[in-house]
Amino acid sequence: MMPNLTTPVPAPKLPFRIDFATGIVSLGSCFSDEVGSRLDEGGFHIKVNPFGTLYNPASIAEALQRVLDDRPIVMDDLVKHEDLWHSWYHHGSFSRSTPGATLMTCNSRLHQAHRALKEADLLMITFGSAWIFEREGGKVVANCHKLPAQMFERRRMTVEEIVALWQPLLQKLQTYYPSLQVLFSVSPIRHMADGAHGNQLSKATLLLAIDQLIHSDNQALRQSSIHYFPAYEIVLDELRDYRFYGPDMAHPSDLAVEIVWERFQQATMVPAVRQQAHYNIKQHKREKHIPLH
Repeated sequence: MMPNLTTPVPAPKLPFRIDFATGIVSLGSCFSDEVGSRLDEGGFHIKVNPFGTLYNPASIAEALQRVLDDRPIVMDDLVKHEDLWHSWYHHGSFSRSTPGATLMTCNSRLHQAHRALKEADLLMITFGSAWIFEREGGKVVANCHKLPAQMFERRRMTVEEIVALWQPLLQKLQTYYPSLQVLFSVSPIRHMADGAHGNQLSKATLLLAIDQLIHSDNQALRQSSIHYFPAYEIVLDELRDYRFYGPDMAHPSDLAVEIVWERFQQATMVPAVRQQAHYNIKQHKREKHIPLH
C-alpha cells in the first residue's frame, strides 16, 4: 500500500452554498484577492477589496465599518508624499496626483461596496497579520505609503483587542443584515520581516481571535452565521513543501492557490455550480488571450 505522504485538511462542512445569484463581498489580505478574483472570473456576483489589499484586523474593521455606514474618505484622511496623495485607510493603488482624484477613486469604490454589502449573502474576511502601524494619536494605518518609519509605532495586536474590535462590528452586521453569512480565513502568506517566530506569533494571534469570535459566549452574537475556512492550514500543513511557494518562499505558488480554490469550491458549491464556474474561468482566459497574428 502506498504510504500517505500528506496530512490532508478536509474542506469544512459549511451550512450554506453559493451560486451565481449569491451576493459576495471580500475584504482583507492579498490571499482574499486570489480567491476573490477566481470568483469574479467564474461569473459570481462579488465585490473584491474595495479598499485594496488590507492585512491587519484593525484596518479591515475600519474599512468594513466605513462600508457599512457609507462614510466617505475626507481630506483629513489623506497625506501627501512623493508627489502623490494617499489615503491612510487604503492600499497604494488608490493614490493619485491630486487630492480630488484620490478622494474620487476611494469614495467611488466605497459607495459601490456599500451597495454590494446591502445585497450580500456572504462576507469573506481574510486576516493577514496581527502587526499594526499607528500614527500620531494611536490611529492605525492600512499602509505607511513609504513615509519615514519614525512617524509610526509598530506593535502586535492582542487576541483580546481583536475580539473586542470585531464582536460589536459583527453584532452590527447581524442587526442590519440578519441573513448574512461571514466566512473568516487567515492568509498563509508568510510575513518574514518579523522573523519566523514573529510570523508564527502573529498568525496564532489571528487564529485564536477568530476562534473566540466563532465560539463566543456573547449572547448578542449569533455564532451560527460565523464560520472559518482553513486556507492557512491547507498550505502550511497539508502542502508543507517549498514547491508550493513562489520564488520569495513566502507567497503560495499558483498551484497552492489552485488547491485552496478547489477546497473552497468543495466547501461552498454544489457540483453543477463548480462545473459552470470552471467553464466560465476558461472562457475568461480565452477572452483575455491576444493572438500574436
